[in-house]
Amino acid sequence: MKKKEAAKSGLHPRNPHRFRYDFDVLCKKYSLLKEFVFVNKYETKTIDFAHPKAVKALNTALLFQYYGIDFWDIPENYLCPPIPSRADYIHHIADLLALSSKKGNVPTGKHIQILDIGVGANCIYPIIGRKAYDWAFVGTDIDKKAIESAQKIVNANPILKGSLGLRLQKTPNSVFKGIIKEGDTFACTICNPPFYASPQAAQKQSQRKWKNLGKDKTNPRNFGGQSKELWCAGGEKAFIQKMIEESRQFTQNCLWFTSLVSNKDHIPFLQKILEKQKAKQVKIIAMAQGQKTSRILAWQF
Repeated sequence: MKKKEAAKSGLHPRNPHRFRYDFDVLCKKYSLLKEFVFVNKYETKTIDFAHPKAVKALNTALLFQYYGIDFWDIPENYLCPPIPSRADYIHHIADLLALSSKKGNVPTGKHIQILDIGVGANCIYPIIGRKAYDWAFVGTDIDKKAIESAQKIVNANPILKGSLGLRLQKTPNSVFKGIIKEGDTFACTICNPPFYASPQAAQKQSQRKWKNLGKDKTNPRNFGGQSKELWCAGGEKAFIQKMIEESRQFTQNCLWFTSLVSNKDHIPFLQKILEKQKAKQVKIIAMAQGQKTSRILAWQF
């Protein structure tokens, strides 16, 4: 009898990526992945996760296999996100929405609208949320090229048509202003905010990462990322503070506001901002993928 494979530690129980990748199945779904697959010293099939094209091919295969996608592509050097952790965010949001349900069930269907702040060129969160829970999304971004890429993905995939609207944020210093319209109702907002406070900080971290991997520091980031995706003035803490302060103006439009928070040291500061803004309820939801930990900050008024 084949021994049951242990799930990866920390991932949500509904996350389909809790187990080791089956590269044979994935290569059948997306044949271009084959050229990047090799057998490592542990006699296990894998890819070089420091290779941008390999990571992109893996993402494409995962989206084809698990999310009913027929086409997926992103412009060169744009963020190619790790799908397992992105899926975890969506599943934890589903649990959060279940708390507000009369029967305590996860709400499904297109009447559940999610606002994705920073949808990016990759369109990952709407793809996952559409397949997992049949939710509808509005995706926003300050980058016109990212919006165009996301729209191309929508147009090429029947499963996404009618489930995702895209809005360009024309005022980069705003989060919800200029995006949420009169009459909009969202069950939740989601966001993976820019982490770094400057392009120099992003580059420094990238060089440190490559050094740890034993790679040439001139190599590109394996998950890519444009400046608008990676950094903003004040970094993650300032971005989320702005989000909290603006959210106070849209309490009638949204049930829950949420954001990923990568740096746990930012939480006490953000809690004080939420207290100042008189948030009715605040939740901190822990997430983990192996040794990497993160958290979701959620609030409502």
